[in-house]
Amino acid sequence: MSAASDLADLGRDALEAMAAHGSAVVACEAALGRSGGVLAATLGGTEAPAEWQHYPTGDVHDPTSHAQFFFHAHPAGERGRDELGHFHTFLRARGMPLGVRPLVLPELAVALAPAAAPAAPSAPAGEDGEWSHLIAIAMDGAGRATRLFTTNRWVTGETWYRAADVVAMLDGFTLGPVGPAPLLNQWIVAMIGLYRPQIEALIQARDKAMLAWRERRRGKMHVFDDRRLEVTSALDVTLEAQLRTIETALAAA
Repeated sequence: MSAASDLADLGRDALEAMAAHGSAVVACEAALGRSGGVLAATLGGTEAPAEWQHYPTGDVHDPTSHAQFFFHAHPAGERGRDELGHFHTFLRARGMPLGVRPLVLPELAVALAPAAAPAAPSAPAGEDGEWSHLIAIAMDGAGRATRLFTTNRWVTGETWYRAADVVAMLDGFTLGPVGPAPLLNQWIVAMIGLYRPQIEALIQARDKAMLAWRERRRGKMHVFDDRRLEVTSALDVTLEAQLRTIETALAAA
């Protein structure tokens, strides 16, 4: 999978929606740049993120949509190439589409001890139910998004939902003017819209990777708790390449 995935099969409406999100990303980055950029808004004046600490403090949580996100950094030896840290995005149970159900086969997918997860989201008041991880966005030290990726269940302590249900949850990831930096909220929502087809593909690839891992290690360990499988799908991205790809696809539509 490449950042320049073929978008030619998308309808004009979808391409125009992606282009609008792209314009929003560019506008947010320009506005945030006047006060230090995306990372400055995220870290709130901290020059470098402390390992594992959540930024902004306490996470950003929208009590209306039940969307949530935070940024954190792994120890230097556990980061991706050129990565400073990454955002994790979630939708909590009260914001999920009606009718979605956790996957309980082939192995129990309901998280029994989410507090033990290294990248579990904070628990806002009134949000006692399950959550689903949507996508992670890796950032370099210059504040550029460099990679999108999905993770195994144990990483975030989430309850596992089928790929189709997680894709449906993407529409529910909206953020109002909550938290310390509303422009940052707008940026992360726009990023998900800008890369929507690739994110959907990554979520589908996540499930395929999980099934393939299970087939290779049948009976040895529950795949959702296997620490050897952390990142389940990934895609390197650049904003400029995505915008060019959308522009080309629109010209051909």
